[in-house]
This record gives sequence, structure tokens and C-alpha cells, in this order.
Amino acid sequence: MPRTHHAPQTDRNINSTAFPGGHPQGGDPPGGRETAAHGTTTVATYPEYLDAQRAVDRLSDAGFPVDRVAIIGEDVRLVERVLGRMTVGRAALAGAGTGGWFGLLVGVLLGIFAVAAWWKVVLFAIVAGLVWGAVFGAIAHAATGGQRDFASASTLQAATYSLVVDADYADRARQLLTAPDQPAPRPAQ
Repeated sequence: MPRTHHAPQTDRNINSTAFPGGHPQGGDPPGGRETAAHGTTTVATYPEYLDAQRAVDRLSDAGFPVDRVAIIGEDVRLVERVLGRMTVGRAALAGAGTGGWFGLLVGVLLGIFAVAAWWKVVLFAIVAGLVWGAVFGAIAHAATGGQRDFASASTLQAATYSLVVDADYADRARQLLTAPDQPAPRPAQ
């Protein structure tokens, strides 16, 4: 049996995009129409986000009002993948890279106004950025006192992704999602 979610009762529906009838910035949605608080229904659940995204694409291709749809990740967890050990040398190298890019930006901005030898201004700014970035990267890592001596990348993962639709449109969405794929129409010759 599908689960039904209800938006909070307010004068205007100022809920987040988790409730598709709302508007993320609150107040009236585009077009100025007021929306009454109403329920939403889960019409499908997918193990992967891309599957849920394909389902919304399919609804869109069929002319379904996709502004009434939300993809909700359930049982969300943070996964932090350790990429490697972080040493003072690696921290200095990462800082130098960031500093070099910042130096390039500053050098180009200053080089625009240089009368002669603009490339020297850009080169000096890049070298200064590399040096200062390396110094600050090493100092910042050393200041942690060994509390976080590894580099990592974090991602959010959900166990399942539910396709949630305004209750008024749920039957039509289910019908479109369960219909066999139709071949693409051929252009008229």
C-alpha cells in the first residue's frame, strides 16, 4: 500500500521541494497561484538514483507535470572514503596548488593594467601564490596536531529513492510508469 505524506497546514504552502506542490523559496510558486496544503503519494521506489531519474524523464517525455514530482532518498547515510595518508608534504603540495591558481587569478587581474611586461606580473603572482599556499598548507596541517592525518571524500548515499507525486496525479503517474515502452515516433517524410 503506498504511503501518503502530508504537507504542514499553513496559509500558503511554503514547504520545501520534498513536497512537490511547494516552492523552495516559500510563498507563491512561479505564476503566482496559491497552493493549498495537500498530500503526496509514493508511486515507485528504486534502488539507485539514476533509476528514479530515468522514471522522471519518462514522465516528462509523456507530458506529465513533473513539477508535481519529487525524488526522496530514504535511509540516507554519510560515506567517507579514505583516499590516503595526509602528511605535511602533501598538505604543502595541496596548498601550493590552490595558491598557484589564486596567484594566476590575481596575476591576470593585475596584468590587465600593466603597461609593459604583463607576463612578468602574472608569473610573479603565480610563484608568490605557490610559495604562500605551500607555507599556509603546511602550517595548517601541522596545527591539527595529528588529529586528522588522512585525506578523504564524503558522499551521501540513500538505501532507496522514492518517487513521490501529488496525490491528485498519482494514478496517472503509476499508469505512465507501468506502461510498456513505446517506440519513438518516426519523423514525417
